[in-house]
Formats: sequence, structure tokens, C-alpha cells
Amino acid sequence: MTIELNAGGITINLNYPIYQRIDGDQYRHIYAVGDLHGCYDLLIDKMQKVNFNKEKDLIISVGDLIDRGNQSVECLGLLNEKWFKAVRGNHEAMAISALKTGDVNNWIYNGGQWFFMLDYEKEILAKACLKLAEKLPLIIELNVNNKKIIIAHADYPDDEYEFGKNVNKKDVIWNRKRIKQQESRKIKGADLFIFGHTPMIKGVCHRSNQLYIDTGAVFGQELTLKKIK
Repeated sequence: MTIELNAGGITINLNYPIYQRIDGDQYRHIYAVGDLHGCYDLLIDKMQKVNFNKEKDLIISVGDLIDRGNQSVECLGLLNEKWFKAVRGNHEAMAISALKTGDVNNWIYNGGQWFFMLDYEKEILAKACLKLAEKLPLIIELNVNNKKIIIAHADYPDDEYEFGKNVNKKDVIWNRKRIKQQESRKIKGADLFIFGHTPMIKGVCHRSNQLYIDTGAVFGQELTLKKIK
């Protein structure tokens, strides 16, 4: 039996909590944003340029809010905003694992040293926000204008999408096999798939029905804020 919880246009399949469904028709405009990696000011600047309305619009992040950039705490704080939704990225996963197990080496190696340089108040805030990150879905299904758009961090590791399908969770946040293929096959079951994770230094990459929007903001490149409604 499938159990679903619906609140405010957001549906979570309780049998498969890695999935979340959002009714896009309740928002004026919807944007997908690439990997932030602590680039909070870049996001605010982009929002101002598109006249983003916090009461009517929505931003959906492909994950990796933290690490490498110098405003990871501020980016984590976005999880408290009603106009901001996100899927979990591999950097959130590394942080959560490090704080739970005490094995922090992999996280530090991948840009997590910022956490250990925080003052007491910011450390408490960061820990609270990382608790929120534990509850982030891995996959968001956005239904808007009679189209189905899927947002995940790295990949949807299957040839056909279905809400609640059991897929490899590690591959959802880590997999680069699809983007490394010379030709990308269409993923059935949805109109568009939006991913981050792999920096596209030459700009947004559109392959088949997949859009890769991590354009390397933390490496001095552009932050992509892609309008999808």
C-alpha cells in the first residue's frame, strides 16, 4: 500500500521518502538553480535581476549548497525559506555522514573545512540546518503546465522514471556515467530531467531530455538560475 502525505501542494511518498512531488501551478514563476557551493551572494544577485518575488515564486536547488565557497552557512539557511526547495547533494550527504560518524577526512578533503572554522553561534546554526538537510528528498517531481519535470542532484539511474520507484540512492547523488556517455538516451516517464553535480564550464548542457545546470559558479564561472515556469 502506498501512503502519501500532502501539504501545501507538496506530496511525499512515505514508502519511498527519497521522492517529493510539487504542484507547480500554485507558483507564479519557478526557477532551478545549479550547485551553489557557498555562493550565496551570487544567488541573491540573480534573484534581484529576475525580480524574484518571495511570496509568489519558487527556487528549486539541484543540491550541493555547501563547501568550497565562503558562504556555506548562508546557503544552508535557505532551507528555512518557504520559497526555496532543494534535493540533497553529495556534499550534504558527506557533511551529514561526517557529523554522525566522526570520520571527517573525506568531507574536509572535498571542501568541508569551513565548518571547523565557524564560531560557536554559526556552528550551532549550521548543525541545525544540516539536520534539515537530512530530511531533503533525493528526487523532486515538479508538475507544471501539464509537464512533468524531475530534479535530482547527479542522475536518475534508470531508463524510465516512476514516482516512488526504488532506485540506487548513491547513484542519484554521485553518478556521472550518463553525462560521460557520448550520446545520452532519453529517460522515459517525464518531459525533462534537471541535474547538477558535474560542472559544465562551457555553460548549461542539454542532452536528449536532460539538462545539466551546474555551471561552476564556485570556480569563478556563471551561476545558472534556469526559469522553468
